[in-house]
Amino acid sequence: MRIQPSDMIDRLPTQFFATLVAKVNKVIAAGHDVINLGQGNPDLPTPAHIVEELQAAAALPLHHKYPPFSGRVELKQAVAHWYKQEFDVDLDPEEEVAILFGSKTGLVEICQVLMNKGDVALVPDPGYPDYWSGVAVVDGRMVMMPLRAENQFLPDYGQIAQDDLDRAKLMFLNYPNNPTAVNAPFEFYEETIRFARKNEIVVCHDFAYGAISYDGKKPVSFMQVPGAKEVGVEFYTLSKTYNMAGWRVGAMVGNRELVRLINLIQDHYFVSLFGAVQMAAAKAMTESQQCVRDLVAVYEDRRNALFTNMHRIGWQAQPSQGSFFAWLPVPSGFTSVEFSDLLLEKAHVVVAPGDGFGPTGEGYVRAALLSDEQRLAEAVRRIEQLGIFTKA
Repeated sequence: MRIQPSDMIDRLPTQFFATLVAKVNKVIAAGHDVINLGQGNPDLPTPAHIVEELQAAAALPLHHKYPPFSGRVELKQAVAHWYKQEFDVDLDPEEEVAILFGSKTGLVEICQVLMNKGDVALVPDPGYPDYWSGVAVVDGRMVMMPLRAENQFLPDYGQIAQDDLDRAKLMFLNYPNNPTAVNAPFEFYEETIRFARKNEIVVCHDFAYGAISYDGKKPVSFMQVPGAKEVGVEFYTLSKTYNMAGWRVGAMVGNRELVRLINLIQDHYFVSLFGAVQMAAAKAMTESQQCVRDLVAVYEDRRNALFTNMHRIGWQAQPSQGSFFAWLPVPSGFTSVEFSDLLLEKAHVVVAPGDGFGPTGEGYVRAALLSDEQRLAEAVRRIEQLGIFTKA
């Protein structure tokens, strides 16, 4: 029997990280020591007190049953507590918090509950490629919003065509930003809310790196800005803040109707998360946040080590403001892919080519701060030996 995939499967974008991993695996199989700065998978373990809570909760028969469809009240209350503690944002746990199987799932689901075939989603370019996936699932159309250095890697709403605005149903934003590693100011979100109201576009702010910012500066939550709940939602994940990437737990907060719609579609997919995971996540968000401060300090030390060594060899770039990435310009004479391939083949250092995040990402590569300072310094030493950069 011939299996015929659906049109939706055929629409899904190529997962460019899969291509990158295949290249890397070939070099590793050849016996080389590869320093992998290409992917965003946290390298440090989940803090012990969170793991211990999971172990204790997993032994309780209560959590061997189906959890409540929309998530345990303890976790929803913990999310509301965290937002109040960190950003002085008030949330109704029952009506303004939805529990997600990781924020990635919610970013796809929000397209399913809002968009019809042919509707437009405004998408940052460069940006997280999984925004594209949700749009493809519903057979929508993406309109890219270029993020350029001369505009501090913020979208210029004045450059979007009126025809596209008329068809736009939602817009994805993400600060601290992946891949450009910049933060957005409060005033930008005020402008965004005015823009969203005027054009009746739902704002979907991906706050995955909301706890990771440097130089003593705290990132702005979209929910802090007056009017945010009227026009949109914010997606948060525990993956980065608490090194819980494999636990697959996140939340969407904000607009009550959008929370209701996300819960409705999830009723047809899931019976929420394993209860013990939810209880461990609740502990993470309500206990001392010293583990988060310690983690950010580790990333800041790594950032400083990477950029100090880069500048030493003549590779100039703006230090990351937030996230655990670095957005680095490609030297003249190379495309993003050519430079990435050269580093992999000759220096055995993996970076992600910028065009994998959208056409405006051409001319950059993304490196992750997910190796220790010594390995980051070693990566730069290997690149130095290629003789590409000229010391100042």
